[in-house]
Amino acid sequence: MTPPIWHQARRAARMNPSIIREILKVTEKPGILSMAGGLPSADTFPVEAIKAACDTVLTHAPREALQYAASEGFGPLREWVAERVKGLGLNAKPEQVLITSGSQQGLDLIGKILCDSGAPVAVETPTYLGALQAFTPYEPIFASLASDEGGVRAEAIAALPHDAPGTRFAYLLPNFQNPSGRIMDMKRREQVMAAAQAARVPVVEDNPYGDLWFDAPPPPSLSSLWPEGSVYLGSFSKVLTPGFRLGYIVAPTELYPKLLQAKQAADLHTPGFNQRVVHEVIKNGFLDQHVPTIRARYKANRDAMAEALKKHLPAGCEWQMPVGGMFFWIRLPEGFDAMALLPKAVDAGIAFVPGAAFFAQNPDPRCLRLSFVTLTPELIREGVAVLGRVLHEQLENVAEPTP
Repeated sequence: MTPPIWHQARRAARMNPSIIREILKVTEKPGILSMAGGLPSADTFPVEAIKAACDTVLTHAPREALQYAASEGFGPLREWVAERVKGLGLNAKPEQVLITSGSQQGLDLIGKILCDSGAPVAVETPTYLGALQAFTPYEPIFASLASDEGGVRAEAIAALPHDAPGTRFAYLLPNFQNPSGRIMDMKRREQVMAAAQAARVPVVEDNPYGDLWFDAPPPPSLSSLWPEGSVYLGSFSKVLTPGFRLGYIVAPTELYPKLLQAKQAADLHTPGFNQRVVHEVIKNGFLDQHVPTIRARYKANRDAMAEALKKHLPAGCEWQMPVGGMFFWIRLPEGFDAMALLPKAVDAGIAFVPGAAFFAQNPDPRCLRLSFVTLTPELIREGVAVLGRVLHEQLENVAEPTP
């Protein structure tokens, strides 16, 4: 046998394809009603505002917009972010803001500078699949934190190992979590951050969905309760457009230089043209008028899905009513396997994301995630009805005695 030419790094073997991205390929088939991807509704994209901003940027600063730029990010945009997060209770300076190529890059940069082989990283149960993918190549040992409908439990944080090598950080999504849709109330936030501070376990707070509340805004950020021990990640993808791939990190001054160095090594800087266009769109309060229209649309979709789930899903299915965000998290009755069910659902014309991939350990095969933001209320009702028929048929097959 000819010896291999390419010898891949050990961490490459730990990389796996995103089940969500793979399922999205299936949903491109004609006639599939997809509730799989966490894609913002394209109907919410402010096309005219972006078109005008592109013209302004190219008219007034074409050379600067199309040239290499500072790794930290466009100064006025960093200032805007620092001012914006004050509304979350987080007092930060522009010098603490790093503009990233989506908040997904922020996760990778954090993994690069904080994860070591064999060192624990704590995550919720379940947690965001993209974070697991970002951290895994750096070879941490994942510690799954006990969680309930109110989020991660404080006693799980308190029990984390802090002897050498110590838990490097706890990765938490307090607002309308992906995939579960749950939110931490203020009491839980205070308990969790007090436990983290006492255990000396830093917190990485990811907040891509915080602006997508339906009835009341979320409580202050986790990072506001322990700023020197927290890193905050934000994104423009869910409130403006994901195609610009624009996110940001707000980091303690102790951590910022290494994050910046990791950013420089990764891509030099996030595209300056994109940053300038986004700043031009948002600088005069555009999001304050635009985001409420997204909330209204998504709330109507949420209500349509809630009504359809109650009507069509069989007894024994469990879910929590989300008060913001983009997802329902469904737990199927005993004996179901969401992954095995997916091909039957796709054949029937409906797609979802099986939930097992969202667990760092001990996956629950009965869980699945449904997105309610990309389809219209009418198509949501139709899709959930199809899913209900598939589930009922599966129940009947299970109930039939073997000959």
